[in-house]
Amino acid sequence: MEQDFNELFKCFKSVFVCFFISVAYLASLHIWNSPYSRDHPSTIKKRFLSAFLMLFVSPVILYLGLDKQITDKVNLLEVLGLRTQGLCQAIFMPLFLTMILFLGPISMELYSGLSKVYTEEMYWYSNLTNLRWLRNHVVAPLSEEFTFRCCMLPLLIQCFSPTVAILMCPLFFGVAHFHLMLERIHHLGMSFSQALTISCFQFAYTTIFGMYSAYLFYRTGHFASIFIAHAYCNHMGFPEIMEITTYKRHKKIIVTSLFFIGFVAWCLLLKPLTEPSWYYHDPSWYKVAV
Repeated sequence: MEQDFNELFKCFKSVFVCFFISVAYLASLHIWNSPYSRDHPSTIKKRFLSAFLMLFVSPVILYLGLDKQITDKVNLLEVLGLRTQGLCQAIFMPLFLTMILFLGPISMELYSGLSKVYTEEMYWYSNLTNLRWLRNHVVAPLSEEFTFRCCMLPLLIQCFSPTVAILMCPLFFGVAHFHLMLERIHHLGMSFSQALTISCFQFAYTTIFGMYSAYLFYRTGHFASIFIAHAYCNHMGFPEIMEITTYKRHKKIIVTSLFFIGFVAWCLLLKPLTEPSWYYHDPSWYKVAV
């Protein structure tokens, strides 16, 4: 009876600490009370500072919530996925896997000629000096993955099964995106129903991506793998499915087929390309002995 109570309390503590980290992250973004929209340079710079501070605050909260059995087995840097063993694989293999999933959208870029812009120096120079681009492709993936995956999944997985933890972890990430609903209403002038519809859609795909990211982190044990996958997904964005309807018949068949082939190939390669041994990772240390 006492053991059951201890297990229940441990799980409650893990969920509460994850909730606390999520609230702290959102509070750090809104503490400035900026009168401008989220895309204004002043707002972006202030939120960069918040994201930077959370890189130090979140690990402290994580450490306080971890069971001593885990901290005795591995150091905090390993728990956070900050290690060099298997780093090369963690950089390229999950990126390759994610690109396979986006085989359809990649073919659309090739057909439209949009991919040619990646070879131009001016494209990279303008982006690397653009605050919005840096937010979407560097700061957001870095801070969100570090906070919502590296600092939350170890907490959940110490008392839940890996499957349950991987399914639970993205919920904090998805719900956190609902704060954008207020910004859409106050700064973009959207109606409540419009803002709610967009936020629900965003919650759905960020939660689905969060499951994929949590799975990657559990299997690879590397922060680099989820940071790069997130950055690439932000770069590609949600596929413009309706654009396919404007294509000629043969082109439409090819692109549609590549969407299907990419998804099937991703499903088949998901497990083998994230085999923990490739990354010198042993997921068993996450679990606390009962």
